[in-house]
Amino acid sequence: MANPPKITDFAAKLKVSEIAIKRNSIETLQINLGKLCNQACNHCHVEAGPNRSEIMELQTVDRILELLAEEPQIHTVDLTGGAPELNPHFRYVVKSIREMGKNVINRCNLTVLFTSGQEDTATFLRDQKVQVVASLPCYSKENVDSQRGNGVFQESIKALKLLNGLGYGKPETGLSLNLVYNPTGADLPGTQKELESDYKLRLKEDWDIEFNRLFALTNMPIKRFAHYLTREGLMDDYFQLLADNFNRQAAKEVMCTGLVSIGWDGQIFDCDFNQMLDIPVGWKTRSIWDINRFSGLDQNIALDNHCYGCTAGSGSSCGGALA
Repeated sequence: MANPPKITDFAAKLKVSEIAIKRNSIETLQINLGKLCNQACNHCHVEAGPNRSEIMELQTVDRILELLAEEPQIHTVDLTGGAPELNPHFRYVVKSIREMGKNVINRCNLTVLFTSGQEDTATFLRDQKVQVVASLPCYSKENVDSQRGNGVFQESIKALKLLNGLGYGKPETGLSLNLVYNPTGADLPGTQKELESDYKLRLKEDWDIEFNRLFALTNMPIKRFAHYLTREGLMDDYFQLLADNFNRQAAKEVMCTGLVSIGWDGQIFDCDFNQMLDIPVGWKTRSIWDINRFSGLDQNIALDNHCYGCTAGSGSSCGGALA
């Protein structure tokens, strides 16, 4: 008997796996403050860079804060970019959310801390008790610089030392410093626990750097990384790799079940990846001016084949592995 054809359609995979992905209570609000960044990384699914002009304006910020104040179950706000620190309203956003008693995560590329006007940003983050999630795709200079640009590794090490000096990554301070790993090519990340152990050993021995946790993320086959895959003729193979490594348990834990993502222009999405593909929340175009409550959004989540990226291997989310 011939082998059955492989299933590569994500919706079909969920059906045969008897899994329904629906939104539950929204606990995390992710906000993209703009696509402006001081770096232009090869793997960036946002296609952020120094020449991007998309920046969230103050009226959009204020509307989000107005809605957020009515949602006690949303306990965490995850600030992304680009480099979120480059938005002129960044500190206002952070202070306002902290005054509501909610947790703030800042996704920091580290080198932004040394750009003009950011000289005291690290101290500001400490004073506001902001959780820092920092991009460091490898503990090797060669790998980091090849992915993110020459000199980025040394600047990143300098920034991590600065954050350590302020108490970040130290168990007794409560100042959370988590690092993000992603593969340099068309591969799945290794086991998160083992990678974290390797990172902690190498960064401590080589640079006397400490951190709390490592998040291992799968490269999503969209935007800039998709361009790389297409250019190298790897797109079909990469999608098949993701599909072949579908993890049923990870699929049950995907981040979109408890998160919504807000674009720099106020549009609402099920996740940051859908945002970059312009796939609106639940396949219905909605903005922050169309709703009265985030909790009023229905349970439907827009799913497509790129969702294999979150469910392959150990799974992948903004908080690392899922299974």
